[in-house]
Amino acid sequence: MTKTSAKAGPIRVGLVSLGCAKNLVDAEVMLGSLIKDGFEITNDAANADVVIVNTCSFIDTAQEESVDAILESDALRGARNPGQGLVVSGCLPQRFRDELPKLLPEVDAFIGIDQVAQISEIVRKAMARRAARLQEAKKNRLRSASSKQIRGTKRDVGASSSGPEPTPSPLPGGELGASASNEAPLLGGAGGGFVGRKHRLRTEVPLTPLVAVQPRPKYIPDYTTPRFRLTPRHFAYVKIAEGCNHPCSFCTIPRMRGSHRSRPQADIVEEARRLIADGVKELNLISQDSTYYGLDLRPNRNGSIAAPENFKAATRSLPADAATLCTLLRALNDLPGEFWIRLLYTHPAHWTDDLIRTISECPKVARYVDMPLQHIHDNMLERMRRETSQQYIRDLIARIRSGVPGIALRTTFIVGFPGETEAYFETLLEFIRETKFERLGVFTYSQQEGTLAGKMMNQMPDRIKKQRRRRAMAEQLRVARAVSQSFVGREIRVLVERTASDADLQKANVISWEHGLIRSAPKASDFLKGSYLVARGEADAPDIDGRVYVRGRLLVGEFASVKVVGHTDYDLIARPV
Repeated sequence: MTKTSAKAGPIRVGLVSLGCAKNLVDAEVMLGSLIKDGFEITNDAANADVVIVNTCSFIDTAQEESVDAILESDALRGARNPGQGLVVSGCLPQRFRDELPKLLPEVDAFIGIDQVAQISEIVRKAMARRAARLQEAKKNRLRSASSKQIRGTKRDVGASSSGPEPTPSPLPGGELGASASNEAPLLGGAGGGFVGRKHRLRTEVPLTPLVAVQPRPKYIPDYTTPRFRLTPRHFAYVKIAEGCNHPCSFCTIPRMRGSHRSRPQADIVEEARRLIADGVKELNLISQDSTYYGLDLRPNRNGSIAAPENFKAATRSLPADAATLCTLLRALNDLPGEFWIRLLYTHPAHWTDDLIRTISECPKVARYVDMPLQHIHDNMLERMRRETSQQYIRDLIARIRSGVPGIALRTTFIVGFPGETEAYFETLLEFIRETKFERLGVFTYSQQEGTLAGKMMNQMPDRIKKQRRRRAMAEQLRVARAVSQSFVGREIRVLVERTASDADLQKANVISWEHGLIRSAPKASDFLKGSYLVARGEADAPDIDGRVYVRGRLLVGEFASVKVVGHTDYDLIARPV
């Protein structure tokens, strides 16, 4: 009898979530649904009845991390808990729904974006599949043992043997089957692969995994959706829309997440109201393109409005009561309470003067904007299908900074894109020096199967990509030091996160698949001695931006005023006012 079949009491589920904040919200919805249905959530993966790995497929390194997490989970159950079910969710199965069951047969169930709210049913099916698989493996072992015994008896009485007995090959979790091992093809990158990770494909598996993945996702949660937040109590991510309509030549997100679909404004406001009542001090608005919010809800919509001119025309023709990002921000700003509203994932093609004015007039909207630009040279922007020009971007940044004095601009760039010449790259470096972004990350281009850019000529070698990334980050490091220095002596408002551990003071690396590496080698330990608190200012989004280290006593999870007395490359050092 397996551990699962002998279990009494609630089913225990462990979860590993990888990737972006949007993926994190999906994980929170899964946990909320499980708790509502009587499941028990555990941080002890070895003793869980089912483990869920919520995956990312944004770039090659994210795919590799996801596959490693799946294989490590399988190895752990093989050593500690053979009856444990294994469920893989998120962007990886959404993108590779046909290939994964063959490449990862040890997984019991794959689910896509639309199935997150159905996770309780999936978990039960995964447990049943695992139990059936173990039972089948047991039968195979008994048949194999019986066959050996019969052949041994025949040999004892002089019967001839038909040949050596094949040795059953091990399957995940300690199972045995009579399958051969062959190397599976790789997925995802330049030829479509999980970079750096090979997996053994077994040609015979007792029970194939359950696959519940809709090719074109349509799901989006509402405020009534059960949710167990994984963020600290004082901040939350609010998903205002899902999917994307942009045709960027390097991106697979529309294929994985579907077309843009906005939540009703009243639904978002009600969720925000409940979060604030629960102690949330920062609402981080997220989607694939937050500036497109509401435009898919307009009546009689047709054709693409992704380009700036079409977008402006569409917004001008909206009914007076139409929901847009501006109306949403104003409605959230009117909610009672002390909190920040942080705007993430905006697209430069969809900014309007009304949005700039709205941010300026809403005191609860943080003076911070996340706006990935990807490049600045016109030829690269055209090849990337970004729908903006260099002059448009320069004018937009000037309008934003003029309309919202003191605003912090965060952006990301891609280097090593197919066809990027040294001259094009130098144009980008000069733009970084001139514009002096308060926050900036740099990616090396990741060649993705199924994208236009993946098929382009003049793909860059990895050596050049990495070299250019180092050069771009070196330019931003000089900018960042000057930005940090400009804060010294100023009083700023911060949200206190937690007490700083020794690891916080020693480690200065922050990596995000969406925002790139933003710090260089550890520097904080050279300056920070003693007891500190970790806080964030308006210019610092959770997990991806800088920190404010405060020497003194303040309430965790609350706002405070501090005076900046020093800085590292990317972080500030302060004391309470």
